[in-house]
Amino acid sequence: MNTPSQPTAHADPHAVDATPHAGSLREYVTGFLLAVLLTAIPFWLVMAHAFARSGTTAAVILGLAAVQIVIHMVYFLHMDTRSEGGWTLLALLFTVMLVVIALSGSLWVMYHLNDNMMPSSMHGMGNMHDMRNMP
Repeated sequence: MNTPSQPTAHADPHAVDATPHAGSLREYVTGFLLAVLLTAIPFWLVMAHAFARSGTTAAVILGLAAVQIVIHMVYFLHMDTRSEGGWTLLALLFTVMLVVIALSGSLWVMYHLNDNMMPSSMHGMGNMHDMRNMP
């Protein structure tokens, strides 16, 4: 019988390395500085009215937000293809896929809601007086 202080005679070749990755101070400082920079740039873009169109400003801010999400995942959550055999990255990709499907479906429904909620008189089926008399 093995006691906890004795090593086992064989190691499982399929075992997943579950030891957490401890980041160095340099990694944390780099991640922090990048996060601060990626927060300050959008603030400056809005305050300085850097772009004439607000849609362009919003698109740049969304792009920088996506980059900041990746920075947080890499430098603070230590997500990469090596951690837990790549399963955390696979779970993240699946989550992103579900979020994209949910958001695009919601936006599609909201975009077409105006057409679906129009009175029938707009579609040539009668007028508002006919609608009041419906059962």
